[in-house]
Amino acid sequence: MVFEFVVKSNRPLTDVKEPEKVAVAILMDMGFLKRVSSPEEAMNTVGYRLFMECFLRRPDKAWTMEEMEALLGASRPSIYNHLRRLKELDLLEGVALEGEDGGVKKGYRLRYGDISRAWGLVEAHVDMAMRNYRKNIDHLSALLKEEG
Repeated sequence: MVFEFVVKSNRPLTDVKEPEKVAVAILMDMGFLKRVSSPEEAMNTVGYRLFMECFLRRPDKAWTMEEMEALLGASRPSIYNHLRRLKELDLLEGVALEGEDGGVKKGYRLRYGDISRAWGLVEAHVDMAMRNYRKNIDHLSALLKEEG
């Protein structure tokens, strides 16, 4: 699994009372949404609407591609692009859903049905990445000392 995450120092948003604005800020800070001129502009993007309307507002629901296309009015490639990024962060999980014809369809839902619990996996991945950086830095330092 590829795990890439933008880490930057930012201030807690505990003084902001609108969940939409907090979500926009978080999604832009972590590189999921592109920087835009206003929160309102960001709230009209497919990525924001997918994250907020499908996964945060309905964390218990597993969504099929057809349901997401209908709700968002977006193309399948656009939705898949955003789903891929959320899956790389380990915030989403794929699930098997029974289709109307009795077959199995792929669905997606917020991991654990809870953003706070799902975020714990992101933190674990970042922690592991930072520990690996530390090992590489220590190794580089030792190699340079041996050389000198």
